[in-house]
Formats: sequence, structure tokens, C-alpha cells
Amino acid sequence: MIVSLPQRNLLDEQTSPYLLQHKDNPVHWRAWSAEALAEAQALDKPILLSVGYAACHWCHVMAHESFEDPDVADVMNRLFVNIKVDREERPDIDQIYMTALQATGEQGGWPLTMFLTPDAKPFWGGTYFPRTTRFGRPGFVQVLEAIHSAWREKKDELQRSAEALSGHVQKNLAAPASGADTAFEPPLRALARRIGSVTDPLYGGLKGAPKFPNAPFLDVLWLDWLEHRTAEHREAVVRTLRYIFSGGIYDHVGGGLARYATDPQWLVPHFEKMLYDNAQMVRLACYAHAETGDPLFKRRIDETLTWMLREMRVEGGAFASSLDADSEGEEGKFYLWTRSEIEAVLGSETERLLATYSLSQPEGWEGDPILHRLDRPSLESPSDEDALKGLLDQLREAREKRTRPGRDDKVLVDWNGLAIEVLATAGRQFEHDAWIEAARDAYQFVCESMQDGRLPHSIRAGKRLFPALASDYAAMISAAISLHGALQGEVFLQQAREWADKLEEWHADGTDTGYFLTAADSDDLPMRIRGDVDEAVPSATAQTIRALVQLSSATGDHATYEKAVRAAEAALDRTQGQMHGQAGIVHTASLARRPMKLLINDTDTHPRFVPVSNRIPDPRRIDILLGERETAAERMAGINVDRQIPGAWLCIGQSCLPPLRDTSTLEAALRAAARD
Repeated sequence: MIVSLPQRNLLDEQTSPYLLQHKDNPVHWRAWSAEALAEAQALDKPILLSVGYAACHWCHVMAHESFEDPDVADVMNRLFVNIKVDREERPDIDQIYMTALQATGEQGGWPLTMFLTPDAKPFWGGTYFPRTTRFGRPGFVQVLEAIHSAWREKKDELQRSAEALSGHVQKNLAAPASGADTAFEPPLRALARRIGSVTDPLYGGLKGAPKFPNAPFLDVLWLDWLEHRTAEHREAVVRTLRYIFSGGIYDHVGGGLARYATDPQWLVPHFEKMLYDNAQMVRLACYAHAETGDPLFKRRIDETLTWMLREMRVEGGAFASSLDADSEGEEGKFYLWTRSEIEAVLGSETERLLATYSLSQPEGWEGDPILHRLDRPSLESPSDEDALKGLLDQLREAREKRTRPGRDDKVLVDWNGLAIEVLATAGRQFEHDAWIEAARDAYQFVCESMQDGRLPHSIRAGKRLFPALASDYAAMISAAISLHGALQGEVFLQQAREWADKLEEWHADGTDTGYFLTAADSDDLPMRIRGDVDEAVPSATAQTIRALVQLSSATGDHATYEKAVRAAEAALDRTQGQMHGQAGIVHTASLARRPMKLLINDTDTHPRFVPVSNRIPDPRRIDILLGERETAAERMAGINVDRQIPGAWLCIGQSCLPPLRDTSTLEAALRAAARD
């Protein structure tokens, strides 16, 4: 007798908002689990795997067209074991099957629709399929029946194909440790030149459309500027940020960035808002403001963090994952304005607003006009900008009466780590204590969600999804180091050490050359993958290298630094031939090659050196305020500190500069810390 799971939709006990959106579908959905995979093997049925996320527009379209249709559901239920995955909860599963799809020559994207053998090996797939034949794509029922016929008539051939495709994925995502003696010289300059050569000279970002705020690429360009003073790469980052924060991709009324722009000028957004995009672009804007002093960046940092605190915080102080693009069934409806709608709110002040801001309906755009200031990106006087902000605030208050987009309120630990880090960084830079307190609140929320010292990956409605990913530990180590920089509490370093121990215990590859994305006790995966490939955020491998470098600098633990270097060396060897997709590894390996730390001996009552270091954030640098007792970082740096004399010591790589005794000399040293 074949034992299977109940023949009904089983998503009602899940916590992911995306999965819960599908709990009433007539499809007999299962969440990804060892039990669901066992059912497929017991029934000898292929698996239909559907991967998406709550803010995905085309995921909603396919759900409405197909998954809510009883006739389509009947075909799915008869012919397949149907598994639904939230890619944000299970990025490990998403990476495996997205890599398989791309290996077939298909363009990746979401919804991801993959067909697997009963033992979870992929043999065919695609992304969005319409209910009926449309857009040059076959109808979904037609696809289902064709896959069923092929499985029935050509099963052996499909299984051979699945074995080959799985082997390809294994080779690319779960590469064994290399025996190569790789010279530890990250190709930062070469990669930066490649990225610079495809950067839009007018609007920044990569040439063409769609345009994404690609943080890993911008990080490479910025680090090349810092290390080698490549002025065109500095300008590429600054230009990109200026147009991102001036275009329609930025919500000028409420703050915050949309996921991407569909055009070359950052004008037409795909309206979903993601926590990770906003955290990363604000971090880069902090660097750009420190470098240029452009008030545009300070305003957008303030507005975006205000939006995060107003609209993205959940009970307890952590941050939700995203806001949907759609409301009332229309993409962007919540965010768009007609002139008459603005006049109804602002009256005679409408002309004042629209003298600076524009309303545009570009060719091909079918919605209401998009508010932007691409025609006037440079800020006016502070008083004029304050007046404009007052008008925009009136629009925001009126907008609150509209139907809001849905919010995915699950707390993802790695994304919260990004948010905590940028709040702490910006709080220091702009002397904004409330941001630092918000960072500490989110940090405490995550800490209180641990079990037996281990982090979860996702938290929602009192439920936690274990085990964490390597990216969760890495992001939270970096968050702890950032809070230590802001508050100088030893408790943050101690927690970071404990997370590094858990990372080593559950994710180390056993060869002392790196880490797996998934934990050793993850029991529902066809393979363990390393997590080398960047997505909208740097890869788990890149984040781990960076976290270990930061931890070693902050604590003076040379053994931790050696782990980071070995992981970087091995990861660099795996990037050969595919650096563009692994820019994060090149970036963080470069940080490991030449880390920086600043040791500060300052007065408690009237500090002079700390404010200077706070104003000049640097992705390479960790700041340590020396207390009354000697620290390990101090011993590692090989310096002798007279606690009675204020000063600072900038250490670059394995050597420290002479003590800096006045603030102007310190500022000059921080701004000139390029590679010799």
C-alpha cells in the first residue's frame, strides 16, 4: 500500500505570506519537505515545483490565471506532486533549480516553474506560463499534458537528462575544494574595468534596460576607486546613485526604492520595494556623501531610513521583507498620481511642486503618470527643499487613504543584518542616535529568536524556520561589528564570535577552504551548495569572507583572519571564467587582501577623533575605541598606547602608520588611504 500525504492543499500551516497566498488554491500544494519528496517517490510521480515570492507581480498573475482555476488544478493534481516554495525562505532550493533552468538555455526569473523526477532531479522548466497560449508561450495546461506524455513515453530519456543536468548543477554550485595553488591577488582592477566598460555614461547603472541597482557591481567600482583612485569608477557610482535617487524608481512621496526600472533612465519602476535594495543603496549613499558632500545623498538617506522605520518595522523592532508592487489588482496604483489628484491635495501649491518634479507617461506605459525629478536632479536651497518636502508630505498623508500594497512581514535574518548594519553606519555618520537604537532593537529581536545558540533563517507569527543559512550568520556578524563600532559594547563582539563558531560547526566544508550555504543537518536537499553566486545581494560566500575579516580586525584574532584568507583563496579559484556573477567574492577577497582598522584613543567628555572617523565610513575599515585596558586588536597591531594622550592609529594590511595626533591629519589619512 502506498502511503502519501493528504490529498489537499497543505499550505495552511505555513508562515510564509507567499505560501499562505496559495493556501486556498484548489491545487494540492505541499511545502518543500522531506515528506513531500518521499510522497513523489512513493507515487512515482514527477514533481511540479513552483518558486516565487510575495512581491512578485508575475507570480500573482500566474496564480490568478492557473492556480486558482479548478480545471488547471485538476490536471496538476492528477499528474504531479505539486510543491510551492518561497524563494526568500529557501534561497538554497531556488539557486539549485534556477541554475538548472539557466543551464537549459532559458532566461531565469520568477515564477520559476520546474519539472523534477520523483527523486528531485530537474529535467525541464520555464518561468511564467499563461493559462492559454499567449505571448508566444504555450498554455500551461498544454505544457502539463506534454510533460506527462513525455514522462510516460520517454521516462528513461528524461531521467538521463535529469542526471546530466543535476551533474551540471552540482559542478557549478557545490564545487569541491580546489587543489590549485592560487596566488592571492584578487582581480579587482580587471573586474572593475569590465564593469566600467558596460556602465551607462549618462544615467549610471549598466547600459540598456531593465536597470537594477546592482550593489555587488557598485561595491567593486567603489573599492577600485578607494584602492587605486580610478576617478571614472568613482563617478560611475556617484552618477548611478544620483539618478536612482532622482528617478521614478525612487518614491519621492514616501521614501524608499523600488526593485528596478524597466527603462534605461531609471524612470519606470517595477514597484515592489525590497528591504535589501534599500539597505544596500543607503549604505552606498553613505559612502558617496562622505566623499562628495552632496546634500542629495543625505536627504535620500534620511527619507529612506525614515520609510524603513515607518513602514517596514514589525512588532519587536525587526524589519519585514518587502512591499508588493500591486494594489487593487494594478501594478503601482498606490504610488501614481495624476495632475488633478495632486491639485486636489495641494491646490495652488501644485505649480510650486511641479516646477521641480515632473509627471511622465513614457511610451508603452499604461498607468497614471510617474513622479520624478530626472529633469532637476540637483537640489535647490535647503529652505526650498524643505518647502518641497512639506508638499510631498501632504501627498503622503493623502496617499495613506488609498489601499496599501501587501507587505511580506516575515523577518529574514540575513536581510535584517543588512538593515542593522546600515542603520548603525548612518547613525554614526549623521549623529542620529534613533537610527542606532533602531539597529539595536532589530539586533535584539534576532538574538532572542535563537535556539541552542543557532540562528533561524526566517521568523514570522511566533514561528522560526531553522536551520539558518551561512548568509544569516555572516550578515549578523557584520551587524554586530557595526553596532560595536557605534556603541563599543564588548557584548557585540562576544556574540559575533559565537556566531562565527556556529558557522564553523554547521557550515564549514571539512577541508578548511570555505563554507556551504546550507547547514550540515539540512535533510531535505538534493545537494549542499556553497553559495558563490551573487543575486541582488553579494553571495553567501562573499558575505562570509567579509564577516570573518571584520571580526578578525575587531578582535585581533589572527586565526579568524587566516580562515577568511583561505576561504577567499579557494573562492577566487572557483570564480575563474565567471567573475561577473561572483563580483561579491572578488570584492570581499580584496578586502581580505588589505583590511584596515582604526584604533582610537579619545577623551570621554569631548571626543575629537571619533566624530571624524564616523563622518568617513569606509568598507575596508573597522574602528575600535580603546578603553582603559590593552586590547587584543592593539597587541595584534603592535602599538603602544599612552592612554593619557588622545590619538589614532590607522593600520593598513599588516602595518600601522605612526600615531595621528590631530583631527585634520586623521581626516587626511582616512581620505588618502589608497593602495601604494
